[in-house]
Amino acid sequence: MQKTPISTLCLDDREFLIKRDDLFDEYLSGNKYRKLHKLLQTPADKLDTIISYGGTQSNAMLSIAAMCQQKGWKFIYYTKPLSQHQKQNQDGNYAQALRFGMQHKEIEHELYRDYVASLRVLQDERSFIIHQGGAVDEAVEGLEVLADEIRTQNPQCDAIATPSGTGTTAFFLAKHLSEFTIYTTPSVGDKSYLLEQMGALGKVPDNLIILESEKKYHFAKPYREFYEIYEKLLKSGIEFDLLYAPLLWKLLLEQTQERILYIHSGGVFGNTTMLERYKRKGFVR
Repeated sequence: MQKTPISTLCLDDREFLIKRDDLFDEYLSGNKYRKLHKLLQTPADKLDTIISYGGTQSNAMLSIAAMCQQKGWKFIYYTKPLSQHQKQNQDGNYAQALRFGMQHKEIEHELYRDYVASLRVLQDERSFIIHQGGAVDEAVEGLEVLADEIRTQNPQCDAIATPSGTGTTAFFLAKHLSEFTIYTTPSVGDKSYLLEQMGALGKVPDNLIILESEKKYHFAKPYREFYEIYEKLLKSGIEFDLLYAPLLWKLLLEQTQERILYIHSGGVFGNTTMLERYKRKGFVR
């Protein structure tokens, strides 16, 4: 695994360090690359099928599709039914994953949870199931590599920040980098949901701090203040994703003072479809 550089970024008169995990690959980057480390090291002839499930514009879906195309593996991906808009306008992560060869299977809403729970029966010695968000067995090894890499690079900072879906990245960074404060915020659900997800991984480390917003934000919904932060970051020289990054950046600016290393979790390819939604809302000047 190549080592990614650390850049600097000035935002609102503060200097931040940025761990450039977005530079691995346009489609396979960020925390998804780290979580897929174990599979990326697996010889292509050891497997022939990868099975996963989740959202139809998921960054994880696109990264898995890119990996499978590189490895020559079949990729089967299960989701709830597509909306009419998605069927008529195939774009963004979903369209690119299809171009990489993803086989998409729709499961009715009322059957979805039970079907996903039963996927393990499809796994054999030639196939592998990746659970939504990156299951622990796939994630741990790559995140240990990230932690060791950060320690070796010896960034001059007091804290590290990474956004959370399931909290896997933040949890293992806190566990392996106990000398740093690790900041995160729940992008999907609230703090109690995030703690529940991380609690399944083990005892939540004391150095892991969950920042909370007074305003309730719904995941993947466009907000004017999110676009404004995205635009400021872009003008500062680095593009970040519009799904996870804006809320954490907002809270870092409002609630922290330390010199922070932000782990860039990639996902910028998905900005194509998000920006269209922001334009329809009239937020893009």
